[in-house]
Amino acid sequence: MGIFDAILLLFAVSQLYWFWRGWVWMSKRVRARAIRAVVAAAALAAYLLLFNFEWLTRRATPVRLTPTELLFGAPFSWWMASSLFSFLLLLLFWGVTAVIRAPLWAARKARGHSPDPSRRAFLARTGNVVAAAPFLGGAYGLLYGRLNLETPRQPIRLPRLPRAFDGFRIAQLSDIHIGPFMTEEEIRKFVGIANALKPDLVVLTGDFVTWDSSPQQAVVRALSGLRAPFGVFGCLGNHDAWARVEGSITALFAQVGIRILRHQNVAITSGGESFNLMGIDFASRRQMGPHSEAFVQRFFNGLGGLMAPDRVNILLSHNPDTFDRAAEMGIDLSLAGHTHGGQAALEFISPQIAPSRLVTPYVSGLFEKPGGQLYVNRGIGTIGVPIRIGAPPEITLFELKRG
Repeated sequence: MGIFDAILLLFAVSQLYWFWRGWVWMSKRVRARAIRAVVAAAALAAYLLLFNFEWLTRRATPVRLTPTELLFGAPFSWWMASSLFSFLLLLLFWGVTAVIRAPLWAARKARGHSPDPSRRAFLARTGNVVAAAPFLGGAYGLLYGRLNLETPRQPIRLPRLPRAFDGFRIAQLSDIHIGPFMTEEEIRKFVGIANALKPDLVVLTGDFVTWDSSPQQAVVRALSGLRAPFGVFGCLGNHDAWARVEGSITALFAQVGIRILRHQNVAITSGGESFNLMGIDFASRRQMGPHSEAFVQRFFNGLGGLMAPDRVNILLSHNPDTFDRAAEMGIDLSLAGHTHGGQAALEFISPQIAPSRLVTPYVSGLFEKPGGQLYVNRGIGTIGVPIRIGAPPEITLFELKRG
């Protein structure tokens, strides 16, 4: 069983648990069995309708927040994420409680003491607080966390950097995922913020759309306002491949002066000196969804021909897992996205509590190893559920330094 299969199984079990809790709650308040059965059937029908609502009604990804998404899509997405995390927290709470209570129960039984009702009531109240926390956190992530943009300024020291580029500024945007919760209008606001950082160069590291091709023109329109003296360049992500827009969106970007590097390189020149900027399509050593064979086959295939051994090489690669091979090849700096920083991460509690750590050690921020450096941008969009907790959206401004 794969990771995603396990998550789906856990989600199904969590929903059964919440239906059971709802049935118990209703049984204490509604005496008539027939009424309980009708209410339960109506609740189940409404749940199944909401669960399939998006697939039944959507023909194309909306690029603005529609009344349907506001009234149905957002609340149900909040429920899906919050109910799953609440269930997992309750499992942990029950497990810890059982480990602690077992020796105490054995000691009381040996002394002939009866259970303490007040202790049981306290544990029940604590369990309710534990269960409520993810629902409150999910509401925060939906209403505030997903829009709480950060603009970190990250110095990057490169020993081979030409003097002409000392202090050169690069702005990175990633994982746009245009849709009802990352609208065309919202993207334009982020474009304005990026321009206000006054970068010399702007890079885009993939996942402009999510599941279908319909919003590709809107996302290109929204990003066409990006401005930088040395231009705007980008690469493509796995969702761009899954939506089958790799060729079409590249052409649309070209029409507005943005160049998508598809296994290509370009020299960025200033004062007679230059560095080598490279970009590749999504590549992975792991099978993951449609087009996985292409992802694996093109993993760094022929990239050596794009490198400039006598210059600084900067790689745009949506997948941060390409960093291991990039460092081996001596690529000075890799810029990636893909992970959303975990999207729902509790790294303020522990650095390990982020869903993305299940599939990559490179979740967000700066990484270094012999041969190169990597920066993983958390992106500005969301996937699955429009919630961010502990992983705020990000536009990064890099300042290249000699040394």
